[in-house]
Amino acid sequence: MKKHSAKHLFMAAAAALVITACAGGGGSDTAAGSTPPAENKEIDTADNNEKNGSPADNDTAGSYPAEGSGAEIEDREEVIILYTNDVHTYINNTKKDKDGNETPGLDLAAVAGLRNDLREAGENVILVDAGDHVQGTAYGGLDEGRSVIDIMNAAGYQAAAIGNHEFDYGQFRFFSILEQADFPYVSCNFYKTENGEPVVSPYTVIESGGIRVAFVGISTPESITKSTPIYFMDEKQQDFLYGFRGGEDGTELYEAVQKAVDAAWQEADHVIGLSHLGVDPSSSPYRSIDVIAHVTGLEAVIDGHSHTVMEQEWIRDAKGHEVLLTQTGAYLGNVGKMIIGPDGISSELISEYDKADEKVQALTQKWIDEVSAKLGEEIAYSDIEFVINDPADPQTRIIRNRETNLGDFAADSYYYYFNEVCGLKCDAAIINGGGIRSGMEPGKVTCETAKTIQPFGNVACLVEMKGQQLLEALEMGVMTIGEVDEKTGTPAENGGFLHAAGLRYTIDTTVSSTVGVDKDGLWTAPPSGEYRVKEVEIYNRETGAYEPLEPDRTYNVAGINYLLRNMGCGLTMLAQLNPVQDYVQEDYLVFAEYSKVFKTGADGTPHICTEDSPLSDYEGYMLNYEDPYGAGRILIVMGDETK
Repeated sequence: MKKHSAKHLFMAAAAALVITACAGGGGSDTAAGSTPPAENKEIDTADNNEKNGSPADNDTAGSYPAEGSGAEIEDREEVIILYTNDVHTYINNTKKDKDGNETPGLDLAAVAGLRNDLREAGENVILVDAGDHVQGTAYGGLDEGRSVIDIMNAAGYQAAAIGNHEFDYGQFRFFSILEQADFPYVSCNFYKTENGEPVVSPYTVIESGGIRVAFVGISTPESITKSTPIYFMDEKQQDFLYGFRGGEDGTELYEAVQKAVDAAWQEADHVIGLSHLGVDPSSSPYRSIDVIAHVTGLEAVIDGHSHTVMEQEWIRDAKGHEVLLTQTGAYLGNVGKMIIGPDGISSELISEYDKADEKVQALTQKWIDEVSAKLGEEIAYSDIEFVINDPADPQTRIIRNRETNLGDFAADSYYYYFNEVCGLKCDAAIINGGGIRSGMEPGKVTCETAKTIQPFGNVACLVEMKGQQLLEALEMGVMTIGEVDEKTGTPAENGGFLHAAGLRYTIDTTVSSTVGVDKDGLWTAPPSGEYRVKEVEIYNRETGAYEPLEPDRTYNVAGINYLLRNMGCGLTMLAQLNPVQDYVQEDYLVFAEYSKVFKTGADGTPHICTEDSPLSDYEGYMLNYEDPYGAGRILIVMGDETK
């Protein structure tokens, strides 16, 4: 264990600045009732104090309590903090064993079981979460996170940071979440614009085995734009009622954190940051590593937001002390275990645990069963057939090599969702043909129908992308278009073939593909010769016209994390895109949301057809679901023939 003794640091610190702060939820420590984790991300730990300055650079600012301040403690036994982040309602995880069989993965019942077993072994245990737990799958979306909060209550959570996606069901629901939770939400920089007062307590103190641990909540200032801005505004959507202290250079955020840390040390033996900030470069200067570098007094930071798997990294604070930074990844791929003892602090990540809390397990299963039933309920009726196979040759799949009405519909769902549901500017949407696995017959449409069509649970996002990057992504997807599979004699397929909404393009198969790819199929270079993709045009909602793509212009493009954030289909040219809004709904829920908003027929059910689509109101928008080959957004030139 790396030694960072709180007592040792107390002796070296300046006198603390006493600041009055609300510390709600202190209370006693009483017990209550297969998605892989994200990959590790490179972290820039360079000291950037000189760039922005630090409120803690002045030694008169408080940090650790001074000797004799009343907050000193004798060496006591250790305390264990179990922590999760970015669970995103993944309460029904599975994993594959060595034989490839599906087995249960981590869930909240297992987290509670681990907590119970540690306590039964005589350990002092605290359970916390670093945000984004009510939204993501149907288990959150179908009741706006109510059942998930009930499960977290039963699991015995004792504190939580406010993630940006806690706001995704609107302002009223956010505040009802605060009321429903048996545990306090904490944030030192979420404030009321009217008077500057904090919306929730900046920190909470939890006592376990006589050891007092303060958790300082820190929310990303990106929350307003990475949720939905109107959720923070008044009813007229004119003025903001709530905001997040950040500042253009991060100074406002650092000052808010320092103030809360100083106050927390007056009541606690240890002070831990519970943040939803992340370490993505695009989040600078609001990253957890930026905060650590500009404040002093934090012993560790339990982080979230960037979905990073980080067991423990050591980051130097404003006075050179090393602070432990950790994050579990996402979707309950891991649960974190932090140990704080007389000799130091350490953390580890646990990816499996086979003993569950029976009460939590029963509550979870009850909701899983209810959701399964709800997914089968009719949400719309399709008047037409949507295809992935060629109607002229039903044995031949075409979703991976040419436009179809289902490819259009899937792309349109993202385009509609971000423009109309989220109220953001979305210029275009793309979806890979390999992610569309089943057609849709005329008749009843359910959420289960949508999940059959898009079964992978990829998460929707909106990113900023240069026109050149979009062109290169389209070019990567058409590498094999026009070729014939030697084994089957059918047109060659490419799972990365991109269906589009809000844009149209032409593929010239008379031009050979010269895209650079490595042995793993990852993009390495643009074409060495002529591009196969030509005449790319972006739809302009204001003019109703399609306009030529501008390579140097930045566009807002919607799709799924798999493509736009994780380099799926080899799209390495899209690495490190700046997210406008990330980790929204799962793909099939976006598909279902679009299905629900078609005009209703005499039977009171939304009917899916071109004229009933909400996008039919967009002047000049290319829309034709009745044609199985789509609206003509993707033209393929094959010699003298165009299709």
